[in-house]
Amino acid sequence: MFSQETYIQRRNKLKKSVGTGLILLPGNDESPMNYADNGYHFRQDSSFLYFFGLNQPSLAGIIDCDSGEDTIFGNDLTVEDIVWTGPQPTLANQAIQAGVIKTGDTISLIELLRKAQLRNRKIHFLPPYRSENKIKLFEWLGIKPNESKEKASLELIIGIVNQRNYKSPEEIREIRKACDISVDMHTLSMRLAKPGVSESKIAAAVYETALASGGQISFPIIATINGQTLHNHYHGNILNDGQMFLLDAGAETQMGYAGDLSSTTPVNGKFTSRQNDIYSICLDSHNTSITMLKPGVPFKEVYFEACRIICRGMKDLGLMKGNINDAVVNGAHALFFPCGLGHMMGLDVHDMEDLGEVYVGYDGEPKSTQFGLKSLRLGRKLEQGFVLTIEPGIYFIPELIDQWKAKRHNGDYINFDKVEEYRTFGGLRNEENFLITESGCELLGKSKPKSITEVENEWAKGS
Repeated sequence: MFSQETYIQRRNKLKKSVGTGLILLPGNDESPMNYADNGYHFRQDSSFLYFFGLNQPSLAGIIDCDSGEDTIFGNDLTVEDIVWTGPQPTLANQAIQAGVIKTGDTISLIELLRKAQLRNRKIHFLPPYRSENKIKLFEWLGIKPNESKEKASLELIIGIVNQRNYKSPEEIREIRKACDISVDMHTLSMRLAKPGVSESKIAAAVYETALASGGQISFPIIATINGQTLHNHYHGNILNDGQMFLLDAGAETQMGYAGDLSSTTPVNGKFTSRQNDIYSICLDSHNTSITMLKPGVPFKEVYFEACRIICRGMKDLGLMKGNINDAVVNGAHALFFPCGLGHMMGLDVHDMEDLGEVYVGYDGEPKSTQFGLKSLRLGRKLEQGFVLTIEPGIYFIPELIDQWKAKRHNGDYINFDKVEEYRTFGGLRNEENFLITESGCELLGKSKPKSITEVENEWAKGS
């Protein structure tokens, strides 16, 4: 945990932002895989963690904007619990670490909420993303599960976004730590990516690196020879000569802060001529995007420049044609780059995605509905203290190629016959994490091999 003062200041700032009423922040419960005593790895709700710091299940926090009082609710362990878990500090003792003096059990929480409703006090809560918290809101406040999102407090959402978007120095230290571990995960992957090795073996080794650091992975590992599938969590293939291996993986520190990196490695240690061409275009898009990162720049402009570079490179290879600017305006780039360029990162690998991208990444402005552009999670002007990813990719997705070709979609800009020659190419990307500084940006964590020479040299270290 951070210092008591950190959590006290965070809660006091939130009270001023929200103004009046009670703020209800339920923590997460244990989630069973197939029966109650066989649970998934526990992960605390990030907003509860941000304001209260306690990383254990079945807690809830109340922040009273009017009285200024903060309370943590939960039930202390019984002797029967301790038989299984070992002795644990009381809730009262744990709460003191977060600067909270008052605690209560779950029954007293329900009584407090019912009294607040009788007095017509505003009760602020966030849109729940877990079913058990939807049920709690129904039991505690009478809010039907299918109405919980629309009845969530916009004042609370905006208040939390406006705090968590700006990372403090102590948070940056944690994120750097996560990024350093993440780089170790990727360099290990590059060394292991050899013909005859299974995807599952590399995924296991990468996972071990995160666990050995004392933390966890920040999201399910993507470790695949089929990089054209953007979120491919299948690990059943064997690597073969001539293929590329894509790893998208990150570490999470003990305090819950994330890293998120991607890398692409030639399985035989040398990129083919065609792989070299596509990788170089993607890397140019990546590096140019980094040079544009500074306060005041709309991230959407960085995205469009990344798209133009990809289109220009594809035109040079004969896969695209026509005016590049017009091609991007019409979304022709999305045949090869159908996803976003980056996203906010912090306590969540996609920071605060549960609160809504329109608030986190667009400052309340509506998102585009155009294919490709609609997947851009971040479009707002960059500000000092933001932490984000840069991750352009180039993907040849046979099903998408077939659909566009059949409809001649963006036929003024796509040479479909030439694209067919790359049909089985797969996909690749690089990804790094950055802090927006006063005048530009800073790479978080140590440098990851990303140039063609660096990647091939790292691969050779595993020989």
